[in-house]
Amino acid sequence: MYVEWKRLNRAGLTRLQNEIVPLIDRTRAFRVYCSHVVPGLLQTHGYAAAVIAAYGAFHAAPDTDADSAAPARLARSRVLTKLGRTFAFLLEESVLLPGVADKETTAAQLDRLLEVFALPQVSLGIVPSGATRPLWSMESFTLYDTAQVGIELLSARVSITAPGEIAVYERAFAQLSTVALYGRAARTRIERIRTTQR
Repeated sequence: MYVEWKRLNRAGLTRLQNEIVPLIDRTRAFRVYCSHVVPGLLQTHGYAAAVIAAYGAFHAAPDTDADSAAPARLARSRVLTKLGRTFAFLLEESVLLPGVADKETTAAQLDRLLEVFALPQVSLGIVPSGATRPLWSMESFTLYDTAQVGIELLSARVSITAPGEIAVYERAFAQLSTVALYGRAARTRIERIRTTQR
């Protein structure tokens, strides 16, 4: 299913954040690859507001109050503490650098990522810049169990439910995972970038 953002935006940015909650609530295993920004489930309020504001401005969304929409996005992160869920996040290293958000906001976001390592149900991998890799960086996507893939394109949100297509994204996630840094190595990479935000 391919739905243009301009159609999704008609109900406002806050409602757009809430629309995906039922899918998040029924998913038990999340695999999230992000090449541009920190995944929504891991965002701080300031970072979420910056991302939503940039999105709203670019798409000329009718409701551009990012400070109102950000709490709705953050409310979804409660799933991180629900029993019976697992989360595998895979981020390109460039995601850790200031871009959409300023240095101070990005630094606070990196602090949040460092906190995530304490959650036993969460795996956080960083694909280092300059690594020899099996695949190029691509559009961000989320695998919801083995039932659906959500992809965020510049112009639209795409939902894939065909098993053969889901398998393509599962393979991409698995291959990119082989070159990612995990555990202490990932923490060290985030901490090194964090020191440059001061």
